[in-house]
Amino acid sequence: MSVSVEMIRRRWEETQGKDPLFASVDGMDCPHLPPADPKSHSLLLDRGLFRIFLPWPPKAVDGSNLDPEFTLEVVRDPTGCNLHPQFGLHSANPMVSVYRRPRPVANLKYVTHQGFGVFAFIGKNGLPASRDPETGLPSGMNLLSDARQPTLKTQAIEAAVTHLQFDGKLDDERLQRIVDFERQIHVAQIRHAAGDLMETGGPPGLGVRNVAGGREGLLGNNITNYVIPLGGPWKGNAMRESITRGHDVYMFRTFWIRDAMHLNTVGLGNPTKRTCATCHGMHMMGMDVANGWMDIGTTNLPWAREEPLNPWNSNKTRLPLFKITCKPKVPPHPFLGRVIYTQDPGRALISGKCNDVGTIVMQQLRGLSARAPYFSNGSAGTLRELVDFYDRRFNIGYTDQEREDLINFLSAL
Repeated sequence: MSVSVEMIRRRWEETQGKDPLFASVDGMDCPHLPPADPKSHSLLLDRGLFRIFLPWPPKAVDGSNLDPEFTLEVVRDPTGCNLHPQFGLHSANPMVSVYRRPRPVANLKYVTHQGFGVFAFIGKNGLPASRDPETGLPSGMNLLSDARQPTLKTQAIEAAVTHLQFDGKLDDERLQRIVDFERQIHVAQIRHAAGDLMETGGPPGLGVRNVAGGREGLLGNNITNYVIPLGGPWKGNAMRESITRGHDVYMFRTFWIRDAMHLNTVGLGNPTKRTCATCHGMHMMGMDVANGWMDIGTTNLPWAREEPLNPWNSNKTRLPLFKITCKPKVPPHPFLGRVIYTQDPGRALISGKCNDVGTIVMQQLRGLSARAPYFSNGSAGTLRELVDFYDRRFNIGYTDQEREDLINFLSAL
């Protein structure tokens, strides 16, 4: 219940680009481009990225304009959308266009849990958490990349208006049917080079049946509750043994994490010596248990990458680049300074906060093999590229064996 680039390209060929997936509003690089031309859908066809258009300045819950802590300028606009007179920042209805991978509609009992870490305040910054408008309870805020919608119902309403361009109203019955359908879907890898991941007596953390029956909202970054429990060494062939070693790399291989907003700023120190499971700690999912978002550098310079590796080269790059300048009334960003260059301001487009620039809500790790590319901007085409990004970003120094084992572990999820 997600999409890979392979599936998107196949759908284009089968429908000659007429599938609703390629609607001009979000399936094109910008709606003003020539229809039915694959070049107009390049980010979707090549990177699996949909256009997300958000109001600027950001809107408060009551619809009023927020006063952002920073100014936003367009440095590079390869799609032409951010400077377009009808769709851009200077249009009658000012919008910022960013390009993001969709999140899986699956395992949503974990994504929307009300267990550990869901408090009245956001764990990463101490600000009030968003709330379910029906129950008044605080939201886990893990649903979207920028946490702009608190519940499945509010997300469905927004998606109907923006992505589907629905001019009616989703009544309560239809909304509930949508939510009920979404909540019954569970996804995990079921077949692998290691063998059948759903076999009787197999690892208790693998396979879709185990995912469906797991406990949501449980912190798993410890040996009492593993993130992905294997139930001990998994023997039988070389791949199973590699997956077991990869699990141990994920859980126990320490490295220094530094200069990551809302990670090194929450009392852990900068740098802090941790493991993958420190952040990717939710039992069975490998996402964050607490509400909030982080910046590990996937969209902000100097760490953000796309083709080619030099992010300043404008000849082949296709993602926008924004210049963010934090206003004098607020402190500069603790790691990036007062001027930040980013492909996607992330949560900052919702909060208007300087320290939120480039922060993204953590993603679940289930079904990774079926939904490349990775990261919100699709900048990692394979699991190898994903692991390599972390290795470079935090100077981990994985050995060839550790890298291979970690990739094999991730591919079995």
